[in-house]
Amino acid sequence: MFAARVGGGATDLYMNALGYAWRANAICLSSALDPHADFIYDGGNANGHGVVLAEARGSFSDSTTAATIRNASQNKYLRQVKPYLGKASPYGDVIHGYCVAFGSALQTPGAFLGVSETKVTRAGDLKRGVPPNAISQGALDEGVPAPIALATHRSNFFLMGGNRVVQWIDWLRNADRSVPPDTNPVVFLRLRYAGRNFLISTPALWWLDPFRNWWAEFYDNSRQWRPILRSALRPHATRRTNLGCFAMEETAGIAFLKALTGMLDPRSLRFPSNLRLPEFAPAGFGTINDDVSEGTPSGDYNYAFFRDGLALLGDPQRGRPVGVLEWSPKDGVISKDWQ
Repeated sequence: MFAARVGGGATDLYMNALGYAWRANAICLSSALDPHADFIYDGGNANGHGVVLAEARGSFSDSTTAATIRNASQNKYLRQVKPYLGKASPYGDVIHGYCVAFGSALQTPGAFLGVSETKVTRAGDLKRGVPPNAISQGALDEGVPAPIALATHRSNFFLMGGNRVVQWIDWLRNADRSVPPDTNPVVFLRLRYAGRNFLISTPALWWLDPFRNWWAEFYDNSRQWRPILRSALRPHATRRTNLGCFAMEETAGIAFLKALTGMLDPRSLRFPSNLRLPEFAPAGFGTINDDVSEGTPSGDYNYAFFRDGLALLGDPQRGRPVGVLEWSPKDGVISKDWQ
């Protein structure tokens, strides 16, 4: 299980480096018993043409070598990726595929990476692969296909602890909408970190002592926030930890939450074909140029920042709270600054 998770993480980093920003689970391509790739991606050179598959493989054992990793990527590609090229998915036709294998030998420094992908024989041949530099400005202007944007941000808000947002996404995607989720506002902390503003779900803050104090001081005299504070700031733990937390870049979070409110409008309750959502250059991975504000000491911060706006803040207590953001499924987004 651990090796599989590390392999999945290495695959996602690799796909982000290639420019693929939007992802979904590939189980939709076959039954659970049939071998299939792990992820579906959109963006990058596939933007406007279809989606790509990515199979992840992780291996940690005494027998792991560069050759076994290379063979694993080739075999997994042939078995779990290639059969689905040209197939239709809920997110678009599959036009390209990858298998990323990652691993190392136990008690041996270093690691191995093997990548197999669909061969591109000639530019424009979308049945065999994605042509280089295939992104058209028209495709970029159209935005992100709504189904895969919802799948991506469902995973993101789940990681952030934003379960109420997840519930609304699930309700919207479910054909049976008889019982809607709680309509009360969802509150996020706005945190300034590494030259950007990030949104952090309040349930993710219970173990951060300074954040509990800041929230309590700011909202102590506000009756409407007391029930939320009692839940979010309950002292579950008294000792500090070095755990990080997932967060969402503020402009990305606002753009998605506004789009979600629009889709939840009782007059429509439907998906638009595309959503206009921002994409970012990854940061914090070492081999990818960090995209932070000028003059920001990015090397002093411990974090990872993905193309869709999701971030993992390794030391969030270094951040500076600047306000709160309230999202309502009925009324949309309200942003409040702390004075």
